[in-house]
Amino acid sequence: MTTTTKRAKRPMELSVRLAGYIIRNKARGRSRFPLVTMLEPLEMCNLACIGCGRIREYKPVLDKMMPVDEAIGAVKESGAPIVSIAGGEPTIHPRIHEIINRLVEEKYFVYCCTNGLLLERVMDKVPPSKYLCWVVHLDGMEEKHDESVARAGVFKKAVAVIEQALDRGYRVCTNTTVFRGSDVEDLSEMFRLVSGIGVEGSMISPGYDFVDAPDQEIFLTRQESHSKFRELLDSENSEGARFYNNPLYLNFLKGDREYQCTAWSNPTYTVMGWRKPCYPLADEHVERVAELFDKELWEKYGPGKDPRCANCMMHCGFESATIFNAVGSPRDWATLIKSGAAHKGGITAA
Repeated sequence: MTTTTKRAKRPMELSVRLAGYIIRNKARGRSRFPLVTMLEPLEMCNLACIGCGRIREYKPVLDKMMPVDEAIGAVKESGAPIVSIAGGEPTIHPRIHEIINRLVEEKYFVYCCTNGLLLERVMDKVPPSKYLCWVVHLDGMEEKHDESVARAGVFKKAVAVIEQALDRGYRVCTNTTVFRGSDVEDLSEMFRLVSGIGVEGSMISPGYDFVDAPDQEIFLTRQESHSKFRELLDSENSEGARFYNNPLYLNFLKGDREYQCTAWSNPTYTVMGWRKPCYPLADEHVERVAELFDKELWEKYGPGKDPRCANCMMHCGFESATIFNAVGSPRDWATLIKSGAAHKGGITAA
């Protein structure tokens, strides 16, 4: 295992475009609008991670692959400048390269979430671009990560493909889900490792207690999340780490700030349609994204409204909340600008 120190920079264009996009929507009087389109072109996966509910929730349609034109049409219907491609494992989709290349050609900022096992073959069909970032899933060092994904050898493959992607000129981030059994020292070592390799940053979030996940005991309560992240993010344990999440969201994870959920800002399109109301919850699937921005809908969801939301602290619902709140707070907006994090828009990853 080597360290390369190669690191692609976050494109300034994303900051400018996202800021302009928010200002235009606010000027039009829109109180709810998307920042990130969550696109799931399939739900099939080549792993069965212990904390994932997707492959079990979508078991009847695991063989269904979203047509390229349908995927592009959903992104355009949403209108958000950022697209996060998840699933399932996107690299299994036989035409994922076409989806990515078309979105990049139209200058959407694309974050493709992957476990890394099949990424090498996709890179052969998708050239590097400032509009594309691979987001590789890592839940710890080798033993912990392989335990999390229930397969040996995945950690080594993921790290190797991260190094290869960086060598080929791609932007790369990692994504980590934190559970009750996550080891802080182990995670800190992993964050330092990938930072040394040269990734743009590590995205972190507590796991959501998906009802279809096989082990419900692994998920953190809200209070446990505060405790775990205070330990993980203290100066000693976070030294050498490079987090992609913005500092306001990191403070939220530690319990230093409170926000109301804005999960409507990350509408999720799947092979069955738009998840309603949000990425973690699908009480139904609908045809039109506009249904997800209804004021009356969001009077029913969020902490204190729906018991299923009580422990949710996922970045799809709360990192975007820091962006919307910062628009009305010069101090918070300055914090985001200073950290270089204002452009990320609450990007999430499966």
